[in-house]
Amino acid sequence: MTNLKLTASAWALMATTALAGNDAITLGMVLEPPNLDPTGGAAAAIDEVVYANIFEGLTRFGPDGAVLPALASDWSISEDGLIYTFTLRDGVTFHDGTTMDAEDVVFSLDRARAEDSTNAQKALFAGIESVTAVSPTSVAVKLSAPNGNFPFNMAWGDAVIVAPESVETAATAPVGTGPFTFVEWAKGDHVTMARNDAYWGDAPALAKATFKFISDPNAAFAAMMAGDIDAFPNFPAPETLAQFEADPRFNVIVGSTEGETILSTNNAAEHLDDIRVRKAIAHAIDRQAIIDGAMFGYGTPIGTHFAPHNPDYMDLTGNSAYDPELSRQILKDAGKEGITLRLMLPPPAYARRGGEIIAAQLRDVGINTEISNLEWAQWIEQVFKGKDFDLTIVSHTEPADINIYARPDYYFQYDRGEFQELNDILSVTSDPAQRAILLAEMQQIIAEDYVNGYLFQLAKTGVANAKINGLWENAPTQANDLTGVSWSE
Repeated sequence: MTNLKLTASAWALMATTALAGNDAITLGMVLEPPNLDPTGGAAAAIDEVVYANIFEGLTRFGPDGAVLPALASDWSISEDGLIYTFTLRDGVTFHDGTTMDAEDVVFSLDRARAEDSTNAQKALFAGIESVTAVSPTSVAVKLSAPNGNFPFNMAWGDAVIVAPESVETAATAPVGTGPFTFVEWAKGDHVTMARNDAYWGDAPALAKATFKFISDPNAAFAAMMAGDIDAFPNFPAPETLAQFEADPRFNVIVGSTEGETILSTNNAAEHLDDIRVRKAIAHAIDRQAIIDGAMFGYGTPIGTHFAPHNPDYMDLTGNSAYDPELSRQILKDAGKEGITLRLMLPPPAYARRGGEIIAAQLRDVGINTEISNLEWAQWIEQVFKGKDFDLTIVSHTEPADINIYARPDYYFQYDRGEFQELNDILSVTSDPAQRAILLAEMQQIIAEDYVNGYLFQLAKTGVANAKINGLWENAPTQANDLTGVSWSE
């Protein structure tokens, strides 16, 4: 009888352990975020950790890209389109126990739009004239001009609501209102978060989540195979996906992203301020060779800065079709044969692998490149902020972000008044048909100006334990939203 009781106890312990294992998850990420404050950094990796998990905004993106209520349960628009009144959820608290109310919304939006703001997407807030707390659960945002896209803007990670009591430490110890609380950040290794038992909404199924940073594709493959990682939503080794597809332990999840992958070009740099050189570069690029060689066939060719799954997308790939003979002739006519350009490559595989292929393609038409492999923080400082580069490769994962071409101080330094005027009109236009016309013209302009080398729309290739449910298939924004993730029994 004693042995039987011990055996039963052992089985009970094993069952308890198994159940405990079903409420924790370890996710792999290629890049470690430079900080954890989405209102103070441009890196996509920040939102990949904190969006919808730790921080929330007035609105949010759903897995299908729809704009959904978040901290605001609903909102109304004045007849003139200038005032948005947001009704806030009652009883919401930050993770430190302080109340989230209208004053926090006023603080967050005023901070984001301030002259000295470090927000990477200040353009989202440029049209705000004033923010007023009508009551603890009501906020009125007055715009300088109508903007039917305002709830969309408020869904970005850059527009999350923060508190004055905790914002100063948000970069290293974030305090939000989301379903998970920050636990620790072991620099160079992982970030851990735990379920927020005081969350205002539905409690997540997961009690613990760990984001582990693995930049090497071979190490990522080994970690998945060994079970050290439960899921890798943006898996860096697409060449191994066939092995995972053949293994019943795993699900391979392939979807689309908002990531326009481009050969970003410094339009103010020597040689590149000449549209003829930019045109020659565009025609020297064999997109399919890059997709096949760097992404193992995953990706959709693009000819402008717009996602192919967007209903307003124009296929302009023919405008910059692969034609090396034309490239050579353009360079010869421009007297630009044999020029040398600096190609700065951030860590992602699409950039490092793609960069080698593009360098060979440019060399074939008479353009030499000096390649520098940069770490992410170095890329942010030197390329994105410092504009000290000629060419680079990066995926722009922000949703519907063609408006960046209306910012002359943006890192590729494109300055065309006609485009800026169209963007101004677009920002106050809500009629879908009129917006489609404007967007078509804007896509055409940047394609014909060869502002950048438009490569491909980044595919979302993920691998997960077959028992995990609820991971996003597509990526309407850069996020690993864990609110609906659970394990099968």
